[in-house]
Amino acid sequence: MTAPPLTLLYVPADRPDRVEKAFASVAHAVIVDLEDAVAPAAKSVARANLAALFERRREKPAFVRVNAGDEADLEAVAGLALAGVYIPKVADPDAVPVFPLPIHCLIESAAGVEAAYEIARAPGVTGISLGESDLRAETGAGEAGLDWARGRIVNAAVAAGLSRPPQSVYPHIRDIEGLTASCVRGRELGHLGRAAIHPDQLPVIERAYLPTEEAAARARELLARGEGAGALADGSFVDAAILRQARQLVGLAERYGTRTDA
Repeated sequence: MTAPPLTLLYVPADRPDRVEKAFASVAHAVIVDLEDAVAPAAKSVARANLAALFERRREKPAFVRVNAGDEADLEAVAGLALAGVYIPKVADPDAVPVFPLPIHCLIESAAGVEAAYEIARAPGVTGISLGESDLRAETGAGEAGLDWARGRIVNAAVAAGLSRPPQSVYPHIRDIEGLTASCVRGRELGHLGRAAIHPDQLPVIERAYLPTEEAAARARELLARGEGAGALADGSFVDAAILRQARQLVGLAERYGTRTDA
């Protein structure tokens, strides 16, 4: 089983120096941004930078977030050596473009949340996640009020056979305590990993989403006993779902390591 990235760092495409620092960081994957992180006047420069930024294949997964409905962005990205493209503000499956690269849809509206399952099942879509800033502005929901939408996105992704989605970015860069609490809540809701907008957020996110040493050891024990349901000596019961979860935990531990506390 291939472990998905637990940390994804956004970086503006009009700052090639920052892009290089992002790839040199501890981020598991990098999202080079043509959208929100780039001022309108710098959009064309940002787009023109892509060819040089990706003249060689990067050692870690690289994505580009385009501007919604921008055909010039899609044309510039189509031939690049990327892990995929992020399409923002997807509100229905008809908005998903026919594209040669894997597509990750950002769902940022009430309509998009309602159509999340159909979007997740659209041809070419390999991932979905929530864009919380626009959704907050549209619905007026506070932090706790977004939990329903977060859970809806997780359920839609899994029901469509996709990986559990990463959390939306945490906008308060210096609030490490708040980021930690938010990641713990996201993990409880079923998210797997998180996007970041600053390198200082990466270790916090990674720690929150790494399996514990105890959980990884337990998962290895379950897998070592072989396939099939049955009761263990401690009275716990193992079935196919538990074994599937164990395989995922072991995959994450082997790829990224473990943490020592719960």
